[in-house]
Amino acid sequence: MDAARPVRTRSRALPLADAVALLAFVIVGAAKHGEGFEPAALLRTGLPVLAAWFVLSLPIGTYRRPGWWTLILTWITAIPAALLIRSAVRGGPWGHGLVVFGGVAMAFTLLFLIVGRLALLLAAVVRSPGRGSLGAG
Repeated sequence: MDAARPVRTRSRALPLADAVALLAFVIVGAAKHGEGFEPAALLRTGLPVLAAWFVLSLPIGTYRRPGWWTLILTWITAIPAALLIRSAVRGGPWGHGLVVFGGVAMAFTLLFLIVGRLALLLAAVVRSPGRGSLGAG
């Protein structure tokens, strides 16, 4: 093993980690707003989030060229798109409520996504002891 070569996460694990992070955001949000684990409520929010994420990840190349830059680019485009779809499906919020909800959703989805990616990097470091620096993706 080359100690100078960065540790990389397995590319196949990235979409799964992102999906888990986004679903965790949906579940925490549903619990916080008193919806619990009602499948219909989770689908009304989770499906737009996952659909926007994975549809927009294709042209961005989130999983063809994994890294922090493609993650951020996907996040900055997919989450607002998902929120608009979600509001259309659920009948709101709109106006100021959408802006406030959007700010909270942007902050927490980014936090959940970063935690998911860092967990993958940590797992890669544990699997590859003695490696040098952490790779970006």
